[in-house]
Amino acid sequence: MYILICGAGLVGISLAQKLVELGHTVGMIDSDPNACRYAREQIGVMAFEGSAVSTDVLLEAGIRKANALAAVLRSDALNLALVTLAKHYGVSQILSRLRHPDFAQPLRLSGASHIISTVDLSVSTMVNAIEYPQVESMMHFEQGQIEVLKLSIADNSYVAGRTLAQIAQDGKFPKGSLIIGYQPHPNEDLMIPNGSTMLESGSTVLIATKPGLLRPIIDFMQGSESPKK
Repeated sequence: MYILICGAGLVGISLAQKLVELGHTVGMIDSDPNACRYAREQIGVMAFEGSAVSTDVLLEAGIRKANALAAVLRSDALNLALVTLAKHYGVSQILSRLRHPDFAQPLRLSGASHIISTVDLSVSTMVNAIEYPQVESMMHFEQGQIEVLKLSIADNSYVAGRTLAQIAQDGKFPKGSLIIGYQPHPNEDLMIPNGSTMLESGSTVLIATKPGLLRPIIDFMQGSESPKK
């Protein structure tokens, strides 16, 4: 895929680095010549110096052939203008960073397919790390409406030695949650489990759930006895 990233700040550079590692072709636009030089020499992407909301610069950067565009400029207003232009040029996937919530709806109306609020996600991540220290990692999707958490199964856990089918049929298992990944041991690959998969002590699971169910699902999965209703 050819992905155009507009904005070579910390977020843009980190995103470009990851996409290059995944084998994508990446183009970057930034008005800072030093940032463009760094992107070319250190990351190996095509970098175009100039304004990301200039049609001349966008066309030079190949926006017409871009499969996706990430608007990570320093201003919500600039990102909004960029999303509008990307939509005009037919980019199918348009992602935008959001700083102020007032811009969320205008960005959607302009054609952004994904809107990422860096402030909200950072705060949410820190709060979750404080509230749920037993969670190894947590990811947020759909503006925080879905959480995916990584949990270890302790030796004395209530769910150790039980299959996913047995767990799902347990009346105390929080409805609206789903075990989507299973790693039997740290040196083994993550797998997609099925109903017959048995959770071993010392294993790791990935669980998709809603924010309001974080505490119940953690208590259920890590408790040493059947949780109370």
